[in-house]
Amino acid sequence: MRLLLVEDDNHVAAALSAVLARHGFSVTHARSGEEALKALVPDSDAYDVVLLDLGLPDQDGYEVCGKIRKRTGTPVIMVTARSDVRSRIHGLNLGADDYVVKPYDTGELLARIHAVSRRTHHDESQADGDGDSALRLGPVRIELPTRQVSVDGTVVQLTRKEFDLLALLAQRPGVVFRREQIISEVWRTSWEGTGRTLEVHVASLRAKLRMPALIETVRGVGYRLVAPAA
Repeated sequence: MRLLLVEDDNHVAAALSAVLARHGFSVTHARSGEEALKALVPDSDAYDVVLLDLGLPDQDGYEVCGKIRKRTGTPVIMVTARSDVRSRIHGLNLGADDYVVKPYDTGELLARIHAVSRRTHHDESQADGDGDSALRLGPVRIELPTRQVSVDGTVVQLTRKEFDLLALLAQRPGVVFRREQIISEVWRTSWEGTGRTLEVHVASLRAKLRMPALIETVRGVGYRLVAPAA
């Protein structure tokens, strides 16, 4: 797997690159936002995952993420010490596929890298065989083949996992999905650390769709989609 590591601290980058190499990754190190953007040629699939530290010397990491997303669909995992929910939601809104807070466990980081990569390849392999099916929920239209979501005709930009989460809930409106089930089907993992990520993705979806009541929290169980009136 080819990974672009965007990290300005050479010692951190060297240690992490060594760990990643032992797990079969081919790592390219970019020390700044400018280096990262130069490495990511528009519409290129040179890398399977971008691991983006937000504390860069030349540009704000959030700004770099937004520029990356305009150039390529390569999955981006943000790495930062900012642990508040607002920062996570902001990162997801800019197109990040996941968000890892320092200090992190190396095993968890590896699991997250594999998860976003696995999900991306699964999406690409399914893209040609889904037909023309679309889900309609009041003003919300979810086009499964193109993975496009619109509200009242206006396209809403979602990350891969935001789309996967919404599509899962929307296929059975009113049905309560357990947190464990959602994590298993969307993230294809069962490790406990994903629970917080699920909460952040739900909050981000509510904000992007501007429909906070669309996804209802069933306390102690999980979530369900409440179909809005047409």
